[in-house]
Amino acid sequence: QVQLVESGGGLVQAGGSLRLSCAASGRAFGRFRMGWFRQAPGKEREFVAAISRIGGTTSYADSMKGRFTISRDNDKDALYLRMNSLKPEDTAVYYCAADPTLAPSLATSPTQYVYWGKGTLVNVSS
Repeated sequence: QVQLVESGGGLVQAGGSLRLSCAASGRAFGRFRMGWFRQAPGKEREFVAAISRIGGTTSYADSMKGRFTISRDNDKDALYLRMNSLKPEDTAVYYCAADPTLAPSLATSPTQYVYWGKGTLVNVSS
């Protein structure tokens, strides 16, 4: 089992930047595929970005490509999401998730993840 705690959310103006962090504790962090998801009010949880166990491979939702960057530091048991050029439509609760499955591909569906944090709110004002 792994515990995940997100931080770094807040209020930012459109065009601004934020870096979200996800601190992991419990089992060896490097064993997990990791991802970021978000959920806006009244909407379903959607995929944001995913990263492989050693960080060599990443994947992004189309609307985040070029603006968001996912990274991880396995020595620090931490996952990050750098968000640039933020838009009001990026407003949501952002969640990090961990998947222990020993599959070579990245996990882009929320149903593929076993462990979830409680989320951090990002509010982008226009």
